[in-house]
Amino acid sequence: MSAPHRFDRGHTDDLMSFLAASPSPYHAVANTAERLEKAGFRQVAETDAWDAESSAGSATGSGGKYVLRGGAIVAWYVPEGAAPHTPFRIVGAHTDSPNLRVKPVPDLGGHGWRQVAVEIYGGPLLNSWLDRDLGLAGRLTLRDGTSRLVNIDRPLMRVPQLAIHLDRAVNTDGLKLDKQRHLQPIWGMSDDVREGDLIAFLEQESGLTPGEVTGWDLMVHSIEPPAYLGRDRELVAGPRMDNLLSVHAATAALASVATSGSTSGDGSPPYIPVLAAFDHEENGSQSDTGADGPLLGSVLERSVFARGGSYEDRARAFAGTVCLSSDTGHAVHPNYAERHDPTHHPRVNGGPILKVNVNNRYATDGSGRAVWAAACDRAGVPFQNFVSNNSMPCGTTIGPITAARHGIKTVDIGVAILSMHSARELCGADDPHLLANALVAFLER
Repeated sequence: MSAPHRFDRGHTDDLMSFLAASPSPYHAVANTAERLEKAGFRQVAETDAWDAESSAGSATGSGGKYVLRGGAIVAWYVPEGAAPHTPFRIVGAHTDSPNLRVKPVPDLGGHGWRQVAVEIYGGPLLNSWLDRDLGLAGRLTLRDGTSRLVNIDRPLMRVPQLAIHLDRAVNTDGLKLDKQRHLQPIWGMSDDVREGDLIAFLEQESGLTPGEVTGWDLMVHSIEPPAYLGRDRELVAGPRMDNLLSVHAATAALASVATSGSTSGDGSPPYIPVLAAFDHEENGSQSDTGADGPLLGSVLERSVFARGGSYEDRARAFAGTVCLSSDTGHAVHPNYAERHDPTHHPRVNGGPILKVNVNNRYATDGSGRAVWAAACDRAGVPFQNFVSNNSMPCGTTIGPITAARHGIKTVDIGVAILSMHSARELCGADDPHLLANALVAFLER
């Protein structure tokens, strides 16, 4: 007899839809913005004046606002009565995932095959991209400077693995992939490969005129949709959980808090809740849309000043601000349990994880743990602890970057998954909703 599901099936179904609809960071922020718009948020332009005299007016006063920049989005909700020095409660995440990205001159081939030249983005599990039906998505920049999202979500490309007959030692010596020679996908047959073929195809698919596209940011994605897995459907398999799972949970939490009107005992709002979803985390965050760039600090400062605040108000607001850096972590792997710390074995569906590293690869300290524990307690959500095995190098997140760049208390948390950085990852079906509930409790109090 199947065990009853504890998780919110609606939330998990919605996560799966979000993953499928977000094959690139640009799609992820567009989908996030669409969800926030339905919750009453409105976009403000960075090029507009954010002051009381602004004709747009939406950058001042109460209500939900967001800024889009490339593959990043910062959204915040100003409750009625918020003072200029009201501190922020931030959930930080990232929109990018390791994958294969199209080069500036994408057309190549040989021996009768038409191929696409790709570059390795981040640290993907390269073997997970082999023999998989692949689509192509991203952003096209047009001659007039505007951008257009594109998503070819059908079997378009494939990176074929060498047959075992031509690599007899592959199962004994291991698979060895040369990043330049072995990962260029095929997308058809031709003895006459011409420069411009791929972009011309995308122009046609997008209803654009020939030569209209002058720039592109394109990436490969697996077209296999997310799915429930397991005897009791207690698991979810899907792409880009690192880290769109956190982006989705934070978006749901911010929308919930924005419609709840939470205030402190004296009627004043205790915090201004914020979502900050950055691009380029997987390659160091050093960009104008990455966590190591000025985007978050600029938006928060302008929010303070737009409400009539001074630099002193900005300093007071930042001093009381807390950020949860939400990113996926490692669940204990049953086939490689020795790779994990022997006393820290996070399990899927055991609740979100608190990530700790004393060498500041994660930003969590004891006081940050208390903030997280209090939020989970209010939400009735269990949480687990994660540290790396001392013999293994520890990864990192936007957490330490955010703490150091902006001088705000930051806590690293997330959801435990398997197959991190694979083209298709695995999480527990309970955990996304548990994370979202904890984030609501963090943002509203």
